[in-house]
Order: sequence, then structure tokens, then C-alpha cells
Amino acid sequence: MRPTVLIVDDEAGVRSALGGVLRDEGYAVEAVESGEACLDRVIRAAFDVIVLDIWLPGMDGLATLEKLRHRRVDSPVVMISGHGNIESAVRAIKLGAYDFVEKPLSLEKTVLVIGNAVRQRRLEAENRALRATVDKRLTMVGESYAMGQLREQIAMAAPTNGRVLIFGENGTGKELVARSIHGLSRRRNAPFIELNCAAIPEELIESELFGHMKGAFTGAVADRRGKFELADGGTLFLDEIADMTLKTQAKVLRALQEQVVEPVGGTNTVKVDVRVLAATNKDLPTEIRAGRFREDLYFRLNVIPVYVPSLRDRDSDIPVLADHFMAELAREYGRRPKRLDTGAATGLRSYGWPGNVRELRNVIERLIIMVPGEVITLEDLAFLDGRSVRDVTTTTEEVVTLHEARDRFERDYILKALAAQAGNISRTAEVLGVERSNLYRKMKGFGIIPSRREEESA
Repeated sequence: MRPTVLIVDDEAGVRSALGGVLRDEGYAVEAVESGEACLDRVIRAAFDVIVLDIWLPGMDGLATLEKLRHRRVDSPVVMISGHGNIESAVRAIKLGAYDFVEKPLSLEKTVLVIGNAVRQRRLEAENRALRATVDKRLTMVGESYAMGQLREQIAMAAPTNGRVLIFGENGTGKELVARSIHGLSRRRNAPFIELNCAAIPEELIESELFGHMKGAFTGAVADRRGKFELADGGTLFLDEIADMTLKTQAKVLRALQEQVVEPVGGTNTVKVDVRVLAATNKDLPTEIRAGRFREDLYFRLNVIPVYVPSLRDRDSDIPVLADHFMAELAREYGRRPKRLDTGAATGLRSYGWPGNVRELRNVIERLIIMVPGEVITLEDLAFLDGRSVRDVTTTTEEVVTLHEARDRFERDYILKALAAQAGNISRTAEVLGVERSNLYRKMKGFGIIPSRREEESA
């Protein structure tokens, strides 16, 4: 499709000459002689670029530009004038003009500027499309009580600059939570940099975090910036934080305290402004007691704790998630979505999902590829072992301390009781046989945040 240009100039010679050159370059060109005609034309058609003369009869070019922006016409505007001066150029740029070209026009320069404006517009359109795709991928699916709690925690944490410690089992979506916090924060237009601490060899993780200088170690053939520096002004997400060595933990603690990093092999420090989000599937108090995690780093990171529920804790979301993944993967593979019959839907809900949401997505992908028909039945789920939630809690490979197991049970029990009482805290406390103040204290300790609606109804 040919890019479109609207020329707005009261001189017929300019409209004819510039229009002819642009048509020869492959543009679709329209031309009008006044600002009023320009405003009328953009209502009826969109243009990739508007070339607008400043000196026009009636409404001048700057007034026209102002009205275009007021009407949210987002086409880049190239201003032209035979009486150009710095003041006019500055005002035009402040009003949102893309560029400013003086008369007599150099047709070659004008065509170049218009070409750049077209490319800029297309890049912005691609960026919006990509952002929309990313935003869609970051959608948190589910309407269970546990997911409502998670959304509230994210909404409260995101606008602040506080560090967040995200904890939950593998596959629950801790990275998605981190990206959502960044996307709702004041740093959303700055970088989001992530590092999986468990995936980097011990001898390289300091280089990954803090950068290195050329010659610092074998293979360091050039200076390299680390994740802290790359995330300057934005957010750094440290996944599997408990897998860091104590030595690296000490350096991360210093970076958090002083907001400075020192590249490996360097002597100068680099100041950074970074918000750190961290995640783990381990019980950090247990790791601290075992001497594997620094207590001072834990307190630095755990300013705002966010708990990501397991799929077992929100089994009512399984059908919704299954439909979501079915539609997403069907588009990816260019196929029609398949339908789960009643038996298959029940089977998915009865399974224990030790791998949580990640495992569910993988199962749906397998079903789309391997099931020949349009309907998925219970027999198609035979590759799952059919363990119930109760079985999973006793047979899972993860071994936790008695203290952690008790806390998990207590937290889950409170969540289910709150859900049964529609979030009413007074009624929940009565059902559980505890004082309302004691229930509040327990909820706070487990990161369960009552909504304003719940507090009012209580």
C-alpha cells in the first residue's frame, strides 16, 4: 500500500511541483490550499504525512497544527515556510511538528524528510502493535478469590518504588507478576531486565550482574555492562534469588544499599537507579537458618511480599485458563480451537498440577497437536496420572519443613474461608473461631490483603 501525503499550501506551483515529485517517488498525494480545507480533509481520510505551510490565508499553519493535535490527528506534520525564522520553527516543534523545511524548497531534502516521517510513523505503529501483543501476553487470567488477592497486591505494590519479593511454586507465573508490576509502575517506559540466577554459572554471575572490564578474566575481550546498569531507570527482576552464592549475595546487598555497582576487574563504581524485584520458590527463612541465604539481604528484598497461588489454590480458574491457552495456541499453530467435553474439563480440574500454570499450558499444547478430532475427551488425558490435589500434597517431590507446611495449610485455609464468606472478615473470623484482630494479623503475615470493599462489608 502506497504511503499517503497531504500537501497544504496556498501556492499552486508548490502543490504541483512537490506533488509531482512525490508521486514519482511512489506516494499517493492529495493537495489543498488552506488550513480549513486541511481540517476538513483529515476528518474523511488518514494520511501518513501532512506537509503544512506556515503562511496560509485565513487560519495559518501554526493554528492549523494546533487544531490537528487538539483533534488527536497523529500524522507527522512537516512544516514549510518562505519566511522561516527560529521562533516559528521552535513553536512548530513544541506543537508537535515532525520537522521544519524552509522555502524555496529543496525538493530532494523535502522528499528525504517526508520519507523519514513515513518510516517514523510506521515504526510507531509497529511499536504499538508489539506493545499490544505483549500486553495481551501479560494478561493475568482467572477470577478466583486467590487471583483477586494477587491483583490487589500487584496494584498496591506497582506505583511505589519499594522492592518486591515474589514467592510461589515453580510454574505459577512469578515472572508474569514481575512484568505486571513493572508495567503498572512509573518506570514502565524504562527497561525491564531479568536474570535467572539459577541458570548462570557461579563464575559468571557477577559479570552478568555488574558487568566487567576488558581483560578481567579469560574471554573478557571487551568491556560489558551488567544487568544493574542495563536496568538503570527501570526494573531488574532477579529470578531464583535463593540460588545465588553467599559471595554474590553480599555484592547484591551493597548494590541495593548504595545504588552503585563495580564492574568485575574495574576500579570505578557506576551509580544506578534500579528497582529490584526478586522471586524464589524456596522458603527463605529456612534457607537463612541453614546458612545458605543472608538475613540482611532477605530484609532488604522483602519490603513488599507477594504470594503467587498455586493452580491447586485456584482450581476454579483451570477451565478459563484452558480456554485461554487453547485460543492462543490455536492461533499460533494456525488451527481451530478444540473443545473440552464435560469429562475432560472435570479431569483437568481433578488433576494435581505439580507444574502449575506452565504444566497446564504444555498439556493444552500437546492436546492441540496430538488429538485428531475437534473434541477433547477424558480418554485424551490418559497421559496424566490423575492424582488428586490431596495426593499431590503428600507425594510431591518437594520436601518442606513442618513449619512451612503448617503456614501453607493455614494460609490456604484462610483464603478458602474468606472466599466462602465473600471476603467478609467479621463472618470469616466467626466461622474460624478466632478474634477479628487475630485474623487480620494472620492475613497480614501471609500477605493476604483485604480489599476496601471487604473492609466496608466487615
